[in-house]
Amino acid sequence: MSSTRPTGVSTAAAPAAGGRNETVIVFALSLAAMVVSMMQTLVVPILSLIQNDLDATPAQVSWVTTATLLSAAVFTPLLGRFGDQHGKKGTLLAVLGVMVAGSVLAAVTHSLAWLIVGRVLQGAATAIFPLALSVLREEVRPAKLPGAMALVSGTLAFGSGLALVAVGLLTSGDNPDYRSAFWLATGLAVLALLAVAFLVPATHEDHRSGGRTDILGAFTLGATLVLLLLPITQGHEWGWTSGRTLGAFAGAVVMAVVWVFVERKVREPLVDMRMFAHRPVLFANLAGLLVGFGMFALFIGVSYLAQMPSALTGYGFDATVLRAAVEFLLPSTIVSLLASPIGGQLVRHQGPRKVLVLASLVGTAGFALVALDHTHAASVIVAGILVGAGISLGYASMPAIIVTSVPPRQTGIANGINSIARSTGSAIGSAMITTVLASKTIENLPPGVPPLPAESQFTLSFVLAGAAFALVSVVAGFGLRHIHPLKDEQGGTSPVASSSDTVEAAEAVEAPEALTSDRA
Repeated sequence: MSSTRPTGVSTAAAPAAGGRNETVIVFALSLAAMVVSMMQTLVVPILSLIQNDLDATPAQVSWVTTATLLSAAVFTPLLGRFGDQHGKKGTLLAVLGVMVAGSVLAAVTHSLAWLIVGRVLQGAATAIFPLALSVLREEVRPAKLPGAMALVSGTLAFGSGLALVAVGLLTSGDNPDYRSAFWLATGLAVLALLAVAFLVPATHEDHRSGGRTDILGAFTLGATLVLLLLPITQGHEWGWTSGRTLGAFAGAVVMAVVWVFVERKVREPLVDMRMFAHRPVLFANLAGLLVGFGMFALFIGVSYLAQMPSALTGYGFDATVLRAAVEFLLPSTIVSLLASPIGGQLVRHQGPRKVLVLASLVGTAGFALVALDHTHAASVIVAGILVGAGISLGYASMPAIIVTSVPPRQTGIANGINSIARSTGSAIGSAMITTVLASKTIENLPPGVPPLPAESQFTLSFVLAGAAFALVSVVAGFGLRHIHPLKDEQGGTSPVASSSDTVEAAEAVEAPEALTSDRA
């Protein structure tokens, strides 16, 4: 076996990484990723409080969640690429600073418009996740990289669930104030900022790709994503067959064509179309969309189910928002965090493809259980635990597939697009589950009682989510049968892959020197 170091791997990086305390780097980046994931679900339990306090309509207050998603769609790929070009730590600190500013603004304002601006600033911080994975690729030794990426990825599901629990606790009193949630976000964002500032090393010069920022590519990609996500999030309010909804979807298709044309023409594109269409990356993004769908289907479906008044509906558990979060969602949240290092070890020894299949099977089993039996609290909790483990295993495998498949200079943008795929899946899951629950309601409710979904709609929601997780096995089984590196313009490849076999790809993550073996 040759010991020649592959193209794209800095010969000075390995000793430096070994000399640092990698644990504190992983801790700082995990904290940052957890905080940004909390921003997505932070407002879910307090939307009614915001609506009442700011005298807004349901359609107006829905922008508190939509603004964050759209902001993430625009800024995540742009900032991920910017970090690859000009330095990850500086970009991380700037993004965390923006999140602090957005959290403070949301906490102090008494205007819905300024609250939405604050949420836009919080949404820009979604770029933290791909930036964190890029830092790990530079600073963590190859043998430890799968576990480190899995732990940081696992904090995404953990943070999303933790936000629901924490906000439920903060607003459980007699006079709840939604602003306490944003002060919590401010404190955590400041903590993450300090952790990154003091614990994460600066980017090495030889890890910066340099070059110009593709503003036109960023604009056209952002417009495409906004036109796609806007009708997904607002379709329930606008009407799925309304002119605005169909027009936005049509506009998304047109802008996608324009974006591809731009990226194929500019000298330094934001997204390398070869990377975007590279089979492992493409199917990892599809898997991310499906897992994101399942995650929000769990959060929304179980939360609503637990709060259903059984005396009126004949099902449900009469839970408060706090009880629904602590009793029914917290166990799955904790398991998702505990499963992430296990997922890292499985990726290292079995390969990311097998771990993704396992994630699919576990998640499908969880949704099958809750679809068949959601009349007993124990069944719902166990089902949530299974789905939480499936989400964590899925999130552990996807970064490994991407890092295995792209050159180092494209790590940030590739993981940024995967992050957007997961966010898009979450938006679709939220919109679809909300629409399904509202499409058939219980008849003959007492006067003054708002419409409540029929029990069959919860069953259908969980079946749809289970089907999404089952499709992940199809993606892994056929789309990811061969995981191989993408060559860059100089003829080099990703420094962590050389074989079409998934297990060999995982071994390459563990030992880059194996790239030049006879198996390659």
